[in-house]
Amino acid sequence: MERLKPLSDFFSAIRHDGRISTTHIGVYAALLQYWQENGCPDPIVAFSHEIMRIAKISAPMTYRKCVKELSEYGYIRYIPSFKKNKASEIYLSG
Repeated sequence: MERLKPLSDFFSAIRHDGRISTTHIGVYAALLQYWQENGCPDPIVAFSHEIMRIAKISAPMTYRKCVKELSEYGYIRYIPSFKKNKASEIYLSG
């Protein structure tokens, strides 16, 4: 059950937040999956295409919009690299 705690905490936090869509939830779940698959690093260091593949998102603009909004809303902290050969940093604790 402990492995589900971050997702459970996220759902509790968004319960009354009308700004959050199913796409935001999918991106957050994909971030959690990537985080667990890679040994729970803090921060997550990943390229957008890695998270997009897990979240089943094909449009880069949709991904960028979602992670930017999740960061603005305080659910994550997103530090984009803006370089093709350097991964972005994502902190799950906003």
